[in-house]
Amino acid sequence: MGKYVNDHLIKDESVAFETKYHWVIFLTLKSLLTLTIAPMIQRALSEFVITNRRIIIKTGFIARSTFEMNLSKIETVNVDQTVMGRIFNYGSITIIGTGGTKETFHNISRPLEFRKAFQELC
Repeated sequence: MGKYVNDHLIKDESVAFETKYHWVIFLTLKSLLTLTIAPMIQRALSEFVITNRRIIIKTGFIARSTFEMNLSKIETVNVDQTVMGRIFNYGSITIIGTGGTKETFHNISRPLEFRKAFQELC
């Protein structure tokens, strides 16, 4: 589990599922131009976690972006996968909260397991 999630767990909260960016992020122009350093940093420093109380997603290092939402405030978690995504087990997840909040994260490893873990906790 990543440092951000460890530092921000609340009392009686535990991690139920964790994933990260898929290795497919190494097959981009950005990866080629930075000699794979940028995707290595992106993958190492990003956290996609479901706890028994909320979803926590942290991306970025210097320009950090975090998304935290209580499980009770989430209406659904949608998964989009291409044919290659189905073969190699990666895709996009879209978290839709009450009140119309909508956040999409691309190239996530094991997106169907992410959704299943969310559904099991609700």
